[in-house]
Amino acid sequence: MIPKEILKQIRRIQITTSRMVTDVFAGQYQSVFKGRGMDFDEVRQYFPGDDIRSIDWNVTARTGTPYVKKFVEERELTVMLLLDISRSTYFGTVNKLKRRLAAEICSLLAFSAIQNNDRVGLIAFSGRIEKFVPPRKGIRHGLRIVREALYFEPAGDGTDISNALEYLNRVCRRRTVSFVISDFYDRGFKKALSIANKRHDITAITITDPKEINLPKAGLISFRDAERGNNFIIDTSNEALRKAFHYNAARIMSERKKIFGSINVNSIDIRTDISYIRALISFFKMRERRMRR
Repeated sequence: MIPKEILKQIRRIQITTSRMVTDVFAGQYQSVFKGRGMDFDEVRQYFPGDDIRSIDWNVTARTGTPYVKKFVEERELTVMLLLDISRSTYFGTVNKLKRRLAAEICSLLAFSAIQNNDRVGLIAFSGRIEKFVPPRKGIRHGLRIVREALYFEPAGDGTDISNALEYLNRVCRRRTVSFVISDFYDRGFKKALSIANKRHDITAITITDPKEINLPKAGLISFRDAERGNNFIIDTSNEALRKAFHYNAARIMSERKKIFGSINVNSIDIRTDISYIRALISFFKMRERRMRR
């Protein structure tokens, strides 16, 4: 039984994001994420009258019997939300935690897909796969995704984006529109992201808190590494230390941006101190312009 307070919060997010879908993103989602016309279904034996252009020559050569490729019209999309729920997302110094913000974005994308009669699923991950919700349609299914995005507690440590992407490839054989929502505090995910992006239409949504870029000047501060459990104290009055912290944060963000660009992965930068609506609208407009070209 879900507590009443949690149900109220889920309902509140549903109402808020549903209004955004209707009032702000009406037509945006549908215009940039469409079915791709004809989708491969299977191969079957050739019959007289079949178009010879549809013959699958590889299967024909292997079996010695003519086979043709069968296609079906692709009218619907499958949207997959890969949500980072590692301990580092339980951080936020402005407005809300990164985890809560990520859940709202999940909700917005899920209800956009449902309104368009698309299937939507969820892969929640930390250093391991924490939860898989198979893609389905319907408002009740969307509410389940919101609930899991908000309240599922991770059992694993660390963050493993590569593992989440490999899992996506295993559970989704057909092409999907997939969003990876994370703070991307991980390494070595470029290869897995490149492979997944060849099979799926992937967008990386990065979530950052301003204090992860600039340390406040507040004297001695005790910190705890959320994913490794280490405790340490930093003297934030040290200007050289604050500059080094900012330089390292900027370097990480720049390298991450270069990785996305080098393998043609779309990305959206979200911050906890700035409304994400403008960033999402800009992304939709960019996609629309690219499709027109």
